[in-house]
Amino acid sequence: MITKLTIAEAADKLAKKEISAYELAEAALQRIEETDEKVKAFLRVTKDEALKKAAEIDEKRRQGEELGALAGIPVAYKDNICTEGVLTTCASKMLHNFVPPYSATVVELLQQAGSVMLGKTNLDEFAIGSSTENSAFFTTHNPWDLKRVAGGSSGGSAAAVAAGQVLFALGTDTGGSIRQPAAFCGVVGLKPTYGLISRYGVVAFSSSLDQVGPVTKNVEDCALVLNVLAKHDPRDSTSVKREIPDYAGALTGEVKGLKIGVPKEYFGDGIDPQVKAVVRKALDVLLSLGAEAEEISLPLTEYGVPVYYLIAPAEASSNLARFDGIRYGYRAEADDLEEMYTKTRSEGFGAEVKRRILLGTYALSAERFADFYLKALKVRTLIKQDFDRAFAKFDLLLTPTTPNVSYIKGEVQDLLTEYMNDYCTIGASLAGLPAISVPCGYVNGLPVGMQLIGKPFAEPTILRVAHAYEQNCGLERKIPTLTEMGGSPSE
Repeated sequence: MITKLTIAEAADKLAKKEISAYELAEAALQRIEETDEKVKAFLRVTKDEALKKAAEIDEKRRQGEELGALAGIPVAYKDNICTEGVLTTCASKMLHNFVPPYSATVVELLQQAGSVMLGKTNLDEFAIGSSTENSAFFTTHNPWDLKRVAGGSSGGSAAAVAAGQVLFALGTDTGGSIRQPAAFCGVVGLKPTYGLISRYGVVAFSSSLDQVGPVTKNVEDCALVLNVLAKHDPRDSTSVKREIPDYAGALTGEVKGLKIGVPKEYFGDGIDPQVKAVVRKALDVLLSLGAEAEEISLPLTEYGVPVYYLIAPAEASSNLARFDGIRYGYRAEADDLEEMYTKTRSEGFGAEVKRRILLGTYALSAERFADFYLKALKVRTLIKQDFDRAFAKFDLLLTPTTPNVSYIKGEVQDLLTEYMNDYCTIGASLAGLPAISVPCGYVNGLPVGMQLIGKPFAEPTILRVAHAYEQNCGLERKIPTLTEMGGSPSE
């Protein structure tokens, strides 16, 4: 099946003219048509545009024109990334009719590289959530077990890649929203260093945390996509101008002598013992390749979740204030302006979004600013210093990506339990560090992710280690069955 190909494999076949971009797009679209009623990864599919773009790529190849690095490769975008002329809803009633007049920088870069957009993927509304259960439209199902969540907020992107509907997808990560669904769906997900990839054209949730990143089938593909996306963007004031390495060229497989820190706080009582065992077994693979490991302490880890759930809602409160029914998006019928504001925001936003807005507004209020928001910022600095001290001695850190494997839809009713899903991923987000989730095994047939956290802009290091693990772990590549779990996943 063509859609089982990785980016590198497909690019090789396209270059050799063993397949055409049109055939690849057609096969992916057929896969979406056959499977998405079960998976529900896509909010919309851009079939006509995709086939037209693929045909153009084929014609350029026939004419001998120079093509981009991802020419003819199918991609999907999380639906909070603006795409010119294509509905972009953020999975919210508030933006049910919003068609952007421009594309995000990451979309422009991938278009220039020749990728073929197949559509927009589901997410938790405005990227707020950990399961896509907060989408205003429907919940995305985990391809490994359709009763379970795909994770969030980039659950649609992770599920689309895992189900073989696209060769790669883009998501956004605020507190773990690429890495957590990647772990749940058994794919690779990268949150880059804050400022490495442009956020221009990405609908903001929490501006000091949001980052765009790739979701791919393997680490090599992740590096290939990062080569395209890692560019300075003068339209994004947080975009960092620096020399960009060849990330794919960094995949040497050499890890001998690298020092890995293993934070004990990430292997504590709140982590499923079976998940811990799988991740420790993955560490053994790296040790067998010559890496060195030592248990360390990041004592402020326990404060990551409360700090995040003050800073992120506060920034969300500010960013989401623009959705008022006046300029664009949903507008409620009302007799006067004040009623229109109130009804629009009450009807347009879902429950979790309103909860975060209320929490953030409270934390920013004059009476509570110093007690909550300001204090959270100070502790955030201390958390970053925790990581700085660790990286003075170690090249990278290794942890589980999530405390548990994917859970059954509707099973988590307690908000605190849901928020703790981000326990392992929030620290790197608060510190602005690069982190990658790599599949490292299974618990009861469900994927487990290993997280590697690096120093700022040390993407080459974490990609190299992740790739070395992937090439030597001995794990058979399993394909999700797209059924409700009844037995072991198919080989």
